[in-house]
This record gives sequence, C-alpha cells and structure tokens, in this order.
Amino acid sequence: MENEGAAGRMGGAHHGIGPMNKRAVFHLVAYMTLVIGVAIIGCAGISLAYGEPLKVQLSLVYSGLIAMAFAVVVGLLTRGDINLSRRDGFGVVVFGWLSATVFGSLPYLFSGVIVHPVSALFETMSGFTTTGASVLSNLEAVPRGIHFWRALTHWFGGMGVLVLCVAILPFLGVGGMQIYRAEMPGPSKDRLTPRITTTAKLLWGVYALLTLAEAVLLKFMGGMDWFDAFCHTFGTMATGGFSTRTASIGAFDSATVDVILIVFMYLAGINFSLHYHALTGKPGRYLHDPEFRFYTLFLLVATLFMTGNIWYHGHAGFGRCLRDAAFTATSIMTTTGFCTADFDQWPDASRLLLVVMMFIGGCAGSTGGGMKVVRIFIMFKKMVREMKLFMRPSAVYQIKLGGKPVEQEIISHISAFFAIFVLIFALGSFAMSFFTPNLETAATSVIATLGNIGPGLNAVGATQNYAAIPPLGQGLLTLFMLLGRLELYTVLILFLPSFWKR
Repeated sequence: MENEGAAGRMGGAHHGIGPMNKRAVFHLVAYMTLVIGVAIIGCAGISLAYGEPLKVQLSLVYSGLIAMAFAVVVGLLTRGDINLSRRDGFGVVVFGWLSATVFGSLPYLFSGVIVHPVSALFETMSGFTTTGASVLSNLEAVPRGIHFWRALTHWFGGMGVLVLCVAILPFLGVGGMQIYRAEMPGPSKDRLTPRITTTAKLLWGVYALLTLAEAVLLKFMGGMDWFDAFCHTFGTMATGGFSTRTASIGAFDSATVDVILIVFMYLAGINFSLHYHALTGKPGRYLHDPEFRFYTLFLLVATLFMTGNIWYHGHAGFGRCLRDAAFTATSIMTTTGFCTADFDQWPDASRLLLVVMMFIGGCAGSTGGGMKVVRIFIMFKKMVREMKLFMRPSAVYQIKLGGKPVEQEIISHISAFFAIFVLIFALGSFAMSFFTPNLETAATSVIATLGNIGPGLNAVGATQNYAAIPPLGQGLLTLFMLLGRLELYTVLILFLPSFWKR
C-alpha cells in the first residue's frame, strides 16, 4: 500500500512543470460527460417503466443526448496522447465536476421540476458532492425518473465519477493516479494494488457490494419497494441524504429502517480500504486503525450524550430518544443528512454538538465529508505536543499515528488545511448573512454545504430546505459544496495565476 501525504495534493515541482495540458484534460472531461449522458438516458427507462408523462421521459432523453453529443464533439476535437501531470489531474477533476453539474441539471430544467437555472445547478451539485441540501419542497410530487437521477448523482459522486472512469477505461492508467489523488478525500491516498486502475475497480466493487446488500435489506426487512430501497441506498452509501419523501426517513417511521440505515451510514463513514481488507480476510485492520477507533468512540459518546440530553428535557421516552439520537448522530457525523427527528428543537447542547460533528465528518477514504477524523485527530495530537513543548522547550515530542511517526510536512499541510477551512467558513458565514434571516442560518448553511452535510439549523434545519435562499446565495453555497467535496486545494489552486503559467 502506498500512502501519499497531503503535500502531494498541492503538486511538486517535478509534477507541475509546464502549463495545463488542455487537450488531454478536456478529452477526459468528455469521457466523464459521456458517462453522465448514458446514465441520464437510463433514468428515462425508469420513467417509462412507471408510466410517467411523455414530457418527463423526453426531458431525460433530451438531456442525455445533449450531454452525449457534447462529449462526442469535444472527444473528437481533443484526441491525442493522454499523459497527465498532477496539475492536469486537478484540471480534469474540477472541470469534470463542473461539466457533470451543468449537464446533470438539464433534467430538472427540461421537466419543469426546478425552474431557475441556479437552483437546478444547486440541486445537481448537491447530488454529486453528496451534500443532500435541496431546494425541492414537495418530493412526493417529483416524477420517479427525476428522483432516480437525483439519487444516482449521489451514488456517482460518493466514490467519485472520475475514479469510476479510471476503473472502466483501462487507457486512463497512465494518468489515473493524478485523477485519483485529486478526487479521493483525505490527506492520504491508499493504493490497494500497484495498478491504480485495479485499485479503482476494487474500491468501486466494495462500494457496489455494500450498496446491493443495503438495498436487499431495505426491501425484504425494511418493507420498502425496490425503487425507494435503491434511492435511499444510493443516498446512504454515498453519505448524501436525498430522500424520495419530504419528511425524509421519518416518513417511514420504522425502527427496522432506522437501524439498517444507521449501520450502513456508519460503514460508509469508514475508510473503504478497511472494508476491502475485511472482505479479504483481514477484519483486524479495523481495530488496528486509530482513525477508526477515534471515529467509533466519538460517535458512541456523542450518541449517549444526546440521548441523555434530549431525554432529560422531556422530548420523548428513553427508547425513542436513543433511536433518534443514534440516527441523527450517525447521519450528521457521516455527513449523510437523513433525518428522522427535528433536531432543531433539541436542547442547545445537543445542537452545538451536532455542529461540531459537521466540522469533523467521516474518515479519510470514506464517502463522508467534513474535515475528516484523521485530520482532527492529528491536530489534537499537535495541540498536546505544543503544550508539552511550552513546558519543556528543549524536549523532542513526535506525533505518531498507529505507532508510526507522522511526517512534519503532512502535519504542516493539515494545519494549513484546517486554517483555510475555518477561514472559508468564517468568510462564507459573513457573506451568507446577507441572504439569510439570521446568523445561525447563515453559519450552518455554510458548514452544511462546505462539509457536504445537507441540513443545518434554523431556516435550513431538518424540516426546512434551501428554496428561500436567493439565487446569488444558492450560487455561493454551490461553490462551497464543490470546495468541500474536492477538499479545498483541488479547486483553490485554479485561482492561482501560477497554475496557468509555466
């Protein structure tokens, strides 16, 4: 297994020499767009199977054909050798995600489900980045073909559309590692095998296997039909949170459904390389991983605290409080965003803890958002080390993770990531205060999109949505979603003049 530090995400001199290879970048963007187009047309088949109006079916067909036509034209115009530098990898990922969002928004607009183009882009970016924030109010009235596309954007975005392309297009092996580094979350990139295409296939294989397992359980144990089972499974495994019901998972009011989703949300928040090792006969890797232990312990403690807190304040009986607290804590910690209770009505201590969990997020290498558990864990260790050095300046204290020392360069870049994340949150909260009714809404709308969570507090809380935010505010939040999903650096370096120069 190969571990790359966060420093690798910023590009070294030997990888970034020369301008971005625009021909190769947009050739690969064309392939990604082709996959999106085919998927949209596939959703037209779902609409046809359920006998939905011709307008809905055609909106999906036309959207898919437009995406495919664009892909074919751009693909033909940019043919040539593909040999990506790290800089090119960043370009492929950012422009690929932007292309997917633009063409992925067409079904909403053509069907009339969403009228304003910015709102359609918001909904689509929310899907692909697995944020789950929505501008739709009456979900029961949305056609099933559109619902399935909406859920599918989650599933594609969870493991990464471009990582899927790396898995299914063998010729991308040349530049696949650059794409993998830029799209996969976390400060380290676990390569399961020497060949990056094989790693991509294995990760997507584990992802698909867990998806199938959850859908079967929701169908046969949870009582859902296949449509709802797969739509909610896509939202769970991608830690997305789009539901087919306005009341989210609360609409099913089923303890069985809640338990199944808690288990799979928890699994989705774990590094998928650990799942791979467990499936290949090495389940002990879970307990040997310090990030997994911290993630599990923090989630357990948070669940118990919130259970006691909301029970003490008389929100329900102890059993119901435990069920709601376990579901909500897992949903927010993994950045899924499904809801079974209006946690905005909970005591301030529990609401504040939920906001803290929004910042932390899931594990590196999972489909979860946020800053990632491993970064918080290392920052905590760095804080303890600094306090020890304050007492004994001449002492030498080394930060270790799993018994192995963490390179100083990685610690420095995690510190920088932490600072940039908090700065964007602060500036974004200030900016959103002009578009929201109060500071609580402004701040939590930013962390809910930057951390790819979905619901925030107050006007964007568990029972609300983002429809009331004006288009300019939605546009800003759309940018935060992309920044959060691609972990800041991949997007921010495109704003550096040096990125476009030799």
